[in-house]
Amino acid sequence: MNAERSRDLVNRIACGVLLLSAAAATGCQVSVGGQTLPSPYYHKDDVQYYAPGSEFKLPREAAALKEYSAERKLQQR
Repeated sequence: MNAERSRDLVNRIACGVLLLSAAAATGCQVSVGGQTLPSPYYHKDDVQYYAPGSEFKLPREAAALKEYSAERKLQQR
């Protein structure tokens, strides 16, 4: 009976260690209401900066469409 108790104790300790290592490996980054809260490693992340640019991404396409519609109006008259 003593061997059975020690085996049970070893199994419980092994399960505890396994649960703790699984919890430590997952981190704690969560998403709440569309906001991503940081993991414990956010200090080590590289910072990415995107320079501000034009809000309108397709100026040539818009100019071509405007020119096309102007030409159609002239042809319809």
